[in-house]
Amino acid sequence: MDKFVIQGGRPLSGTISVSGAKNATLALMPAAILAPGISFLRNTPALRDVTTMTSLLRTMGMGIDFRDNLLTLDSTVIDGYEAPYEHVKKMRASIYVLGPLIARYGRAKVSLPGGCAWGPRPVNLHIEGIRKLGAEIEMEGGYIIAKAGRLHGARIHFDVSSVGATGNVMMAASLAEGTTLIENAAMEPEITALAGFLIAMGARIDGVGTNRLEIQGADELHPADVITIPDRIEAGTFLIAGAITGGNVTLEHVVPEHLSAIIAKLEDAGCTIRSGAGSLSLTAPPAMRPVDVTAAIYPGFPTDMQAQWTSLMSIASGRAVVTDSIYFDRFKHVPELTRLGADIELKKNAAVIRGVRRLTGAKVMSTDLRASASLILAGLVASGTTEVLRVYHIDRGYEAIEKKLQSLGADIRREAGEEF
Repeated sequence: MDKFVIQGGRPLSGTISVSGAKNATLALMPAAILAPGISFLRNTPALRDVTTMTSLLRTMGMGIDFRDNLLTLDSTVIDGYEAPYEHVKKMRASIYVLGPLIARYGRAKVSLPGGCAWGPRPVNLHIEGIRKLGAEIEMEGGYIIAKAGRLHGARIHFDVSSVGATGNVMMAASLAEGTTLIENAAMEPEITALAGFLIAMGARIDGVGTNRLEIQGADELHPADVITIPDRIEAGTFLIAGAITGGNVTLEHVVPEHLSAIIAKLEDAGCTIRSGAGSLSLTAPPAMRPVDVTAAIYPGFPTDMQAQWTSLMSIASGRAVVTDSIYFDRFKHVPELTRLGADIELKKNAAVIRGVRRLTGAKVMSTDLRASASLILAGLVASGTTEVLRVYHIDRGYEAIEKKLQSLGADIRREAGEEF
């Protein structure tokens, strides 16, 4: 089982290119089920989660080729309508196959999802949305079993804004008869990217980028060729890498507007950020100011950046509070950060952080994807050697993160490591 070995204390400097967005890719891939033929997803990141989704779609009969970040998806013949537990347990995004399967084939059997080790993320919003479109759904033996004739348009109001449920219903509604209205829809860039793919396939969707989507169902869709948006969470993580090490980094292939909340908080903390056409540059201050954040739905501060911000605030000159209003128990990284010398107290869904002058290297263990990123960030600034174990978590969502950090001057290497 691989680990990262980090010699901390080096300010990062240089330029890197941000990879395609993991969360967008995991929605675009199953969307290809909706249209028979060959679709192309360009700028696809080479990640464990993409490999997992590839394996799942292949079990359904989809032909897939992936090379040089070009993903080719052949959905001409889909002859399997089940997403089995052995695939779905690895990744919650696997539930995205539900909407496309029921819309195109009128049947689906999808295992209840697994994924990260923290926090329940119930699928009831997905199920109720698909039911309102006319599907009959039962739960049996840990599976969602759905069947339908042609789906029909409906008005769907989500009590809680959900990226996954919005994407699933939007895909299903694209082949439904009539008009579907989704209220309190998610507005994340990844949903906008999915809508763009569906429109390129021939779907008619109004209100893209807002919380009110109107979808006029089509009789059929056709394959499309799209470029995946840059990963805003990877970009935010590397901005914090520059900030926490007192460095100066430039990111290329970014959409600055997707990072507005992160940029604003970094500027509040004293960082200087310059935005260009598809680029961002950060210069760290001599001392990091403490800044409170509350993770919230887009366009708020992303919950996927909460752990990384906690690491940054651990070396700020004062007290900061990091609250997560989306996932109350997403703080598995905190005990590991305290092993490095961070002073953090958990109070329900908030971390109260008192900045320390220095973190010190130690062995720490990754528990989930974003917790892994936070530990790497802390290791970059800690004195001495930090070993981050179980880095298969980080490989789910960051493409060759150690190579990108090395190009910025970090002393980080991947090694085969013992269990911890």
